[in-house]
Amino acid sequence: MKNFKSLWLTLFVFSVLTAAAQDKLFDFKDAIYFNQSILPKRINNFAWVPKTVNYSFVEDNKLNLANATNIETAKTILTLDELNSRLAKFDGMNLKRFPAIQWENATDFFFQSENKLILVNSQNKKATLLTGWPENAEITEVEKNTKRVAYTIANNLYISDNQKQIQLTDDPENVVNGQTVHRSEFGITGGIFWSPKGNFLAYYHKDERMVGDYPLVDITAPEAKVNMIKYPMAGTSNEVVTVAVYNFSSKKTIYLKTGENIDQYLTNISWSPDEKQIYIAVLNRDQNHLKLNKYDALSGDFLLTLFEEKSDTWVEPEHPLTFLPNQEDQFIWFSERDGWQHLYIYNTEGQYVSQLTKGEWTVTDLLGFDESGKFAIIQASKESPLESHVYAANIKNSKLKKLSDEHGTHSAQLSPSGDYFLDVYSNTEVAHVYALFSSNGKKLKELLRDEDPFKEYQIGKTIVGTLKNDADIDLYYRMILPPNFDSTQSYPVFYYVYGGPHAQLVSDSWLAGANVFMHLMAQKGYIVFTIDNRGTPNRGFAFENCIHRKLGQNEVADQMVGVRFLQDQEFVDSDRMGIQGWSYGGFMTLSMLAENPGTFKAGVAGGPVTNWEYYEIMYGERYMDTPEQNPAGYKQNNLLNKVGNIKDRVLVIHGDMDPTVVWQNSLSFLHAAVDAGVQVDYFVYPQQEHNMRGMDRAHLLEKIYRYMEDFVK
Repeated sequence: MKNFKSLWLTLFVFSVLTAAAQDKLFDFKDAIYFNQSILPKRINNFAWVPKTVNYSFVEDNKLNLANATNIETAKTILTLDELNSRLAKFDGMNLKRFPAIQWENATDFFFQSENKLILVNSQNKKATLLTGWPENAEITEVEKNTKRVAYTIANNLYISDNQKQIQLTDDPENVVNGQTVHRSEFGITGGIFWSPKGNFLAYYHKDERMVGDYPLVDITAPEAKVNMIKYPMAGTSNEVVTVAVYNFSSKKTIYLKTGENIDQYLTNISWSPDEKQIYIAVLNRDQNHLKLNKYDALSGDFLLTLFEEKSDTWVEPEHPLTFLPNQEDQFIWFSERDGWQHLYIYNTEGQYVSQLTKGEWTVTDLLGFDESGKFAIIQASKESPLESHVYAANIKNSKLKKLSDEHGTHSAQLSPSGDYFLDVYSNTEVAHVYALFSSNGKKLKELLRDEDPFKEYQIGKTIVGTLKNDADIDLYYRMILPPNFDSTQSYPVFYYVYGGPHAQLVSDSWLAGANVFMHLMAQKGYIVFTIDNRGTPNRGFAFENCIHRKLGQNEVADQMVGVRFLQDQEFVDSDRMGIQGWSYGGFMTLSMLAENPGTFKAGVAGGPVTNWEYYEIMYGERYMDTPEQNPAGYKQNNLLNKVGNIKDRVLVIHGDMDPTVVWQNSLSFLHAAVDAGVQVDYFVYPQQEHNMRGMDRAHLLEKIYRYMEDFVK
């Protein structure tokens, strides 16, 4: 291992957040953002107005309208009081804050509130009730053309059409319609898919009666009640999913004929622009063989497999098809087939047209197209794995033009015409910037710049750099120094870890991706350290998939690179290091303690997976295959087999209603600890799920801090 004692002084430093004369310190309520003043400022409810150069936003409960091409002051067109005076006729409707709106045209906008869909004319301020639905509806999806609303009650699906309620399904318990499936993996965020013109409604139909019941206990009743959820654990029976299509003309429902093999995943549902076909990325149970299939929306018949993708590890489709605006028989497809996530163009008969983007970088989003339809507007990490920028990709020749300007992490909101976009970004020097651009990259005006919401607080330096792992791969790390740092002193370490797929912790963004709690810990006198190991995103498919069938092994090896770096720093007291992580980070925390006893004085593992056989099929089998296919891998990373190695203080925390990493994980770990004669500290948050919120979260953060104070510092 190289000697890193003086390396940190010469690393590329993205951020030096230097404490000035301010003396404010954070508390645990600040760490959960109860103090709104430390949040980066933002523009609320920004919305483009179609077929104009205008945009709107809400400030102080007033709807304001402005022109993208000039610097004139925004004009207030409607206040909350004025809106409420028009809404009172709808059963005394009264809003506490201005709602998020969507513009219908240059003058009219609509919004959803409570169980009503309202249309408002911004000029005469007239409000019209478009439709309503029962108050006990849970999920709602508005169709923007017809203003029909699809909604769910319990496990069934309904439609509200001009005040008329249509029940589409009447299924028994555990047969679920219109909701997310496959545990929201594969980019799935919902189960309702309106056709482009609103003439059809496709939806997921999920039969989970064959999936095992898992008990969550509600202790709020005098006699505790069991809440049974369906939780398909790795290697067990999976839910059966089909796709239904309701035709408003025939008033009939058909099911797409997705094949006899029901043990599969139906992902990335996409309508053709003419509403005649539906495309589905069908993935096998092993998640290593994808078929992009086309189905007839009227009959449900299978029409064609356009192409297939295979991998020795996994194929993970996360983006539906995006059809080209000037050539609707061609579409853009996301794929990692060349080792990086890029965009490919195919026609609707499955013929390859071109690769739109290429290189050792990742396309993260496709925002739409410019006004001419000749350029795709994308977000990508071309400049650096730590950054995200907006680009225009020429559809004809694949040439790329960078549109965003400053370094950092950018996201954009394209106007309906595609000729403008709102660029929202932060970097290690500025907390939030909102600016307007034309789609050719010309900056029109800056709407907001929030340099530093922490300017009244004691903030130490944040350093971002790279370390080489044993495979000679760069790993990005972030190190936060205490305010008034003295290099001649020796500091304890608070080592924060996640390390799992789909989560990049170090970035060129505000605080370099850190949070207030980490700065609170730095204020308490800790060196706060994080490193992104192999398996995390934006570094290419080989960097990600090397964890396949052996979760924890490469991740722990890479985390130990960070540990050795810290041990080599003269300002670090390597005898006073503590580690903390949640979820995958909880698994990593316990793995680090078990694999490297004596390295840390203490660890706090929250919501940890302790045995991957107890985790759900879709995520777990992607990375581990089934227990039957990979018994050695499951045995190797089973923390119940390793608890006897732990010699350091460890606190395990879990929410007893956790539906993501079920409670069985940490309870089984405790059982194994008792059998091994290992003392484990334990805390349960009653009635909390996987992510603690509100005062429970403030309590959690203080508990982590106190544990570090008691056993590390």
